[in-house]
Amino acid sequence: MHALTLASFLFFTGLVALITWRITRRDDHKSTNGLFLAGRSLTFPLIAGSLLMTNLSTEQMVGLNGSAFSDGLSVMAWEVVAVIALVLLALFFLPRFLRSGIATVPQLLEIRFDKATQRITNVIFLLAYAVILLPIILYSGAMGLQGMLDLHGLTGIESPTLLLWLTVWLVGLIGSVYALFGGLRTVAVSDTLNGIGLLVGGFVIVYFGLQAISDGSGIMAGWDTLKQTHPDKLDSIGGSDQQVPFFTLFTGVFLINVFYWTTNQQIIQRTFAAKNLAEGQKGVLLTGFFKLLGPSTWYCPASSPTTSMPIRASRPTKPTVTWCSTCCRPTSPASSPP
Repeated sequence: MHALTLASFLFFTGLVALITWRITRRDDHKSTNGLFLAGRSLTFPLIAGSLLMTNLSTEQMVGLNGSAFSDGLSVMAWEVVAVIALVLLALFFLPRFLRSGIATVPQLLEIRFDKATQRITNVIFLLAYAVILLPIILYSGAMGLQGMLDLHGLTGIESPTLLLWLTVWLVGLIGSVYALFGGLRTVAVSDTLNGIGLLVGGFVIVYFGLQAISDGSGIMAGWDTLKQTHPDKLDSIGGSDQQVPFFTLFTGVFLINVFYWTTNQQIIQRTFAAKNLAEGQKGVLLTGFFKLLGPSTWYCPASSPTTSMPIRASRPTKPTVTWCSTCCRPTSPASSPP
């Protein structure tokens, strides 16, 4: 089973790389505008695909499933509130960004204030990426790959620390090759292809999860079983003892989402590369639509083990994931920080 999972992972990754190369092989990767902003040529499907996959790195995929397992549907707050931030980006922030002709968010601060403000902001963002975000992404990506592919058994490496470091370096190198040698358009195309796999694989996992807890009676029977067995998991109003209490939706969760979707360079860079304002706005709003589909792909897979394996689900277990979950996001650990 692990050999089949590894083979499907390598096949899908290679297929995405091949298609991406054929689409982008004649692109301008030498100029700054071509490498960093894709020649300002991205259309809305590529913008939406790249925004979604830049957001969904491994700490999101692993972390949201874990949060849904413990707290239920209330963790959908992050996905739902993100849609509000995306609407604000499309209607208010993006027109001003594109009108100014900037390539980075700190450039706007230089225009509004001075060079010193831009430099301070650059240092803060770089330190945050290097010290906080990237280590978490690389670590969670390495742990996810180890669990899904059973790298311990496949490689024969007995030291968990050594295997972790090797996996982290491998993930980092693959991500660097994508970003440095291909440019933004290459990343956007590969993200979009991976996004298609994510949607297909995500809903396939939901289907099999509901089938498993229904004993083969169908997904609707599985959904009924889930509602009857754990009705508390369907409560979308987070309690004060949960990770996302309801009142935080209007304070911390909202502010974090607005900051993330409107000033995070890894996100905004995709919209700066839009062919025009209309394409950028459509791409941002399409991303919001896909974000609304997120709770179903995070919640159902996380809640199904609670119903079908109540004893094992009460303690941490080694994840066993079908091939579709491995294929749907092979480059997520190396993607830009969410």
